[in-house]
Formats: sequence, C-alpha cells, structure tokens
Amino acid sequence: MGQKVHIISLGCARNLVDTEVMAGLLRQGRYEMVSEPAEAHIILINTCSFIDAAKEESIDTILEAARLKDEGRLETLVVAGCLPQRYSEELMRELPEVDLFIGTGEVPRIVEILREHRETKKQRLYIGIPRYLYDHATPRLRTTPSCSAFLKVSEGCDHKCAFCIIPQLRGPHRSRPIDSIITEATMLAAQGVKEINLIAQDLTAYGRERRDGTTLYGLLQEMVSVPGIHWIRLLYAYPNFLEEPLLRLIRENERICKYLDIPFQHINSRILRIMRRGKAASAVRESVAKLRQAIPDIVLRTSLIVGFPGEREEDFQELLDFVQEAELDRLGVFKYSVEQGTAAALMPEQVPEEEKERRWQEVMEVQAEISRRKNEALIGTVQRVMIEGRDRDTERLSGRTQAHAPDVDGAVYIDKCDSGQVQPGDLVDVKITQALDYDLIGDILEPSTALGVET
Repeated sequence: MGQKVHIISLGCARNLVDTEVMAGLLRQGRYEMVSEPAEAHIILINTCSFIDAAKEESIDTILEAARLKDEGRLETLVVAGCLPQRYSEELMRELPEVDLFIGTGEVPRIVEILREHRETKKQRLYIGIPRYLYDHATPRLRTTPSCSAFLKVSEGCDHKCAFCIIPQLRGPHRSRPIDSIITEATMLAAQGVKEINLIAQDLTAYGRERRDGTTLYGLLQEMVSVPGIHWIRLLYAYPNFLEEPLLRLIRENERICKYLDIPFQHINSRILRIMRRGKAASAVRESVAKLRQAIPDIVLRTSLIVGFPGEREEDFQELLDFVQEAELDRLGVFKYSVEQGTAAALMPEQVPEEEKERRWQEVMEVQAEISRRKNEALIGTVQRVMIEGRDRDTERLSGRTQAHAPDVDGAVYIDKCDSGQVQPGDLVDVKITQALDYDLIGDILEPSTALGVET
C-alpha cells in the first residue's frame, strides 16, 4: 500500500509484545515501518492506563503526535491498548484528533481496521471483550535487542486485587499450549535470540485453566532443551504455586536464571487483606525465606505499593522495616493510584498525595543503599555478562548478568574493550571494578584469563 507507519509502545513488556505483533501484521500487510514520526502517514500508539502516571504519559504522547497532522505527513492517528479499552467513550469525546481507538482484544485486526478507515475516513471505536491470544504463527516484528526477547505465555488475570484494573482490561486468564510456546522459542533461537523472558500477568497460573496437565514446570522442562537458548527468565510470578519441583528445576538447570520477580505489594497483614492479596505478613516472609533456602543464589525482585487506602504510619513503618530486613535485590515502588472501577477507589481513609510521596521517597532511599551495598560486594568478582550493544548516552558497551532483567533493572557497562572483540549476544566474563546504586562497571577479561566467550 506504500503507507508509512510509526509505532510507539508505552507501558510494560506485555504491552510491548502486542506492539510487536501489530508491527508484524502491518509489515505483512505491506505497510512500511519508519523510525521517525514526522515521516509517517500513520502513527499507532499502544497505550498503558495502569496508574495515573501511565495515563498521563499516554495522553501527552497522543497530543504530541496529533500535532503532526498540521506539521507533518500524518493522516491517521491510532490509539490502541489499555487506555481505549478502559476509557473508550470519554476518549472519543475529548480527543477528536484521534481517528481510531482499538482495544486490547482487537490487536489481530489492525490491518483490517486501517483498510476500513481508508475507505470511510470516519472516527471509529473498536472495543470488545478481550479474548485474543497470539501464538507462534502470528507475525511479529521484535524491537528488543537481537539477543533477547519477551515471550508471552498467557494473557489476562483471574485475581481480584482491590487496586488493580488489569482483569477488566485484559480479560480472564488464558494460556497458550506448550507446543506453541516451544515452537516460538525455537524460532526466536534461530533468529539469534539467546535470552527468553517469560511474561504473563501471573506466570505461576500458567496452564491451570486448561485442565489438561499444562503447568509452568512442564513448560520449563521442555524449554531448557531448546538449542541456542542460554537464559530463561521468569517474570511476574505470584508467590502461590512456587512448589518444590519447580524450585528444584530452577536451582539445578543452568539455563534458567536464578531470578524471580514476585509482586508482594505489602507486608502488613491488614493492608494485604484489604488489598485482597490472600497473603498474611508471615506468608510473605516465609516465601522469601523458602526461596532463598531452595535457591541460595537467587535474585529476588518485588513491587510494593505505598499510600494504599487505610495505610497508617505504623503500617508503613512495618513495610519500611521489611525492606530493610529482607534486603531484596531489586525493588519497584508505586504510589497508590485511585483507579475507577476498582474496589480500592471507593475505600475510606485515602492517603494524601504528599504523604504518598514522602513514603515513596523513604523506601527508595533505603533500597538504593541496599542495592549499592550489594553491588559493592561484587567489586573484584567475575560476572558472566550478555552484551546488548552500546549505550546511547555513554557510547560504552553495555550488557546484563542473569541478575538483571531487561528494562527494569540496572546494567553492566564495559570500560576496557576492543570494539571488535565482542558482538551483541556474546556471553563474556567481566571483572567488576566499580559499583553504582543500580549499575556495575567492569572490564572484559582477556581470553587467557576469561572463562571463555560464548556465541
């Protein structure tokens, strides 16, 4: 068709996979992808609406892109994903400059929708009940570094957390069959991917609703045999169903990263009950102890919420004490955001914004100290690093260890290296020489002293 498309992806890695699928479908439909928005006839923005900050970023991005209707070649502005799925009617009224609004379940129809619009030229809304789930046969144009990919194993969520809108945006939990996932992983490996990051709203729920024996344990048993895959990382795992066979497999198989991302959200039993998390404070602490005992070198990442309705100062102090005591390796902290349609939005004792900010700052300061201390303990050690390329700001080579998930954790920057020595995707041995709060700096060892470069 000759039309040029620029795509902007906002939000989480699960959203990014949807973006990559739409890009693949558009390329298959003979649209041309361009990196500069000013060159595009069509701009597609895949939005996030999880919290207020994400909604604001989405709206700002839409308004900025809309200016190109006057200043550039832009003919069609498309807003997809969570924001229109949630606020469809309001967006239609407030954003007349947007031509098409597409919900989370309409991803596979992107080419058809654009072709319909070319005929009608009318503002349209395409929102339905989310049932879509991509598979190995779906076209996909990856945007991550060549050596790493996200692989979505399931979609949707069946949890009823009081603060979360995800089940309404993404629908009920539904899992892909194991053979589809293994086929996709094999295809990715053939493209040079060496790290597979398994993602879902709830990874440990994978397969349960299929009632055919499909489990995360069974999936991993097959995935570790895919040739060419060196690292398999588990992201967004709930503490439920982390059973001994699964933990043993993680501990004993060198291809599975000793890394788990588990969203605890809080430590106070009363707040957890109000959140509808189904875990008492003792159960959270037991989960941390159990994981560290089962996998001694495990890296634990979690997310916490401060300022949840009813969180009193003593509840927050209990949370802060937990952060100090548990010394988790990675931590994301969110200020509670009132979300229409959730149970928490109607709860009394809403915490003032300035108080949320104070609590957030306190937790982040404590965690920065913990992270720096853990990083400083690595000075002088040799770490296996997967090279991703050159950092845009510093022009230094950068990469990650198994302890660093893409996008959300720090990186390892290489000080001394012959530029022709390694390529993106190489696994090299790096001696750590400096430590920052979240990043590491080091030198690639000479071949005579390194454990070896894997390609």
